[in-house]
Amino acid sequence: MAIEWNAHRFSGGVLALDVANTVVLRGDAERGFDRFSDVSEIGRFADAASIVRAEELRGRMLDASDAQRIAPLVIALREATDRLFRDAVGQGGFAADRTASVLRCCSEALSNSGERIGAPSPGAIAFEAALAISALSLLREEMLPKLKICANCRWLFVDRSRNGSRLWCDMTVCGNRSKARRHYRRHRAREDADHG
Repeated sequence: MAIEWNAHRFSGGVLALDVANTVVLRGDAERGFDRFSDVSEIGRFADAASIVRAEELRGRMLDASDAQRIAPLVIALREATDRLFRDAVGQGGFAADRTASVLRCCSEALSNSGERIGAPSPGAIAFEAALAISALSLLREEMLPKLKICANCRWLFVDRSRNGSRLWCDMTVCGNRSKARRHYRRHRAREDADHG
């Protein structure tokens, strides 16, 4: 079944985190799943990301036409990125060994793509190269306090709010779910107190 690559699927704020978030309920062996387990979804994701991340991509379309070939590299970079940034949020810094892993994956992605980085180009950009560039852009010191993990779904996201206090990757989905759960618990507690 094809996945609907809607706006919520791009709640990470940058391409690298959107890709990291293609693993849903990461760490939950029973309920978690990988949206890229069907390799054809990489191409469909790239098509949607080309529109949603147009500013980050400077208007270039993502080329994932050979998804079968690039899938192992995309998955390796996705996993290295997730480990690095998830750990950075928890530990308040980038671990050297995890950073090295991301850099190795980025190096491979960039060297395999043949892209000329930073040069204006009207053509498509290789998906793996764009993913590497996006991951590298997050390694700046000023990005560290903006990296967050959603309090509801545990997705990674960049908090661009004015005061840096965002709790959810997407207010309309995760924020509302969280508020609904709190409301239900308060309502249930009042009912129990009234009948107890």
